[in-house]
Amino acid sequence: MLTRRRLLAGLAGSAGTGILAEIGATQPGVPAEQENDHAHLVRATTNTDRWDAVVVGAGVFGTWTAWNLRRAGKRVLLLDAWGAAHARASSGGESRLIRTAYGPDEIYTRMAWESLADWKWLSARAGLPILQQVGVLFFFAQKESYATRTLEVHERLGLPIQSLGRAELARRFPQFSWNDIEMGLYEPDCGALMARRAVQTLVSQFSSAGGEYRLAAVQLQPSPGHAETGDTLDSLVLSGGERVHAAQYVFACGPWLPKLFPDLLASRMFVTRQEVFWFAPPSADAGFGPGSMPGWADFNGGDIYYGLPDLESRGVKLAHDRHGPRMDPDVGDRELSPGELADVRAYMARRFPALAGRPLNEARVCQYENSSNGDFIIDRHPRWRNVLLVGAGSGHGFKHGPAVGAYAARRVLGESVTLEPRFSLSGKADTQQRTVR
Repeated sequence: MLTRRRLLAGLAGSAGTGILAEIGATQPGVPAEQENDHAHLVRATTNTDRWDAVVVGAGVFGTWTAWNLRRAGKRVLLLDAWGAAHARASSGGESRLIRTAYGPDEIYTRMAWESLADWKWLSARAGLPILQQVGVLFFFAQKESYATRTLEVHERLGLPIQSLGRAELARRFPQFSWNDIEMGLYEPDCGALMARRAVQTLVSQFSSAGGEYRLAAVQLQPSPGHAETGDTLDSLVLSGGERVHAAQYVFACGPWLPKLFPDLLASRMFVTRQEVFWFAPPSADAGFGPGSMPGWADFNGGDIYYGLPDLESRGVKLAHDRHGPRMDPDVGDRELSPGELADVRAYMARRFPALAGRPLNEARVCQYENSSNGDFIIDRHPRWRNVLLVGAGSGHGFKHGPAVGAYAARRVLGESVTLEPRFSLSGKADTQQRTVR
């Protein structure tokens, strides 16, 4: 098993790995380093004339950023217009896959593995589990580049992964139909994150550590005299009329980022409508529960479907991972479309014969906030040097929340950080062409 210390040591000399080494220096550490979670923190005072940092957006990126800033001893205000992981947020909803398989995109493999330790730490502090290590299975119609590159990256980093042929897949996972599949990749240490519960638990940890969390929408207020050339953001005006001042601001607003910064991000981020479904299994012992069925993603023909087992008796989760139509997160229609339901039912009948025709337990319309290529945005505002923009999770970002939050916090703190060019604004085009899978 690759430990956190061995991973960071092994990455120190690798090309393009500076971000993980830098992130590692500020991560909580699990479990020994946080046995006394907040003993070293000084509770924030009631004097709020000026905060060290204000973080706008209590989703997975914003809350992990706020948590890391508070751990560094900073006075931090965390804001959200609707509530942590609310129903329209990209961090809302029931569950997310956490996997380290990313084909050639080694940076996301490393970030996911680094984040896994912190998800374990948070899960141990929740009343109900946040991380459910049910395993994750990727499978392919043929031995393609994505699979071979994933194996190469995992071997180089010493991460656990198993390559399975069709016969072994059929033996271990009989719920699936494997007739058209040649190989699978199984990650035993990965699984599912309970998304809403995770974010709300971390907000509670942040508040217990002396951070302040409030429900409030914001308006931007440039520094007086700097409205045109603006080198700093002076303050925010909250929905109740209060003006708050901070040395640094982080905007991690998910699909609302391009609405707050339309001139900068409206052509660089694409908010799309996504539908997710949960189906009733035939019975509790039919092999679709977390003790039998892993999380999974089907790369058959390059058209990706994914899902999770029947977690906490909600039903078997299934979705088609393709970018839907554009959507406004405030007023977008969240009615289900008959075409999407028919699509996943047809897929389910092919891949899971025992689920064919099973009742729909529930469904949800959410959204992705995509960058042009699927890479995150973690970069300074080009005009306001005290503003950091964090977003564009692009449908795969939730699992990376701890690593993203640590990297963002180090940038806010002005610490020495090896900047990752893939997260820069300049690397985002105005044409949607996702390459990260």
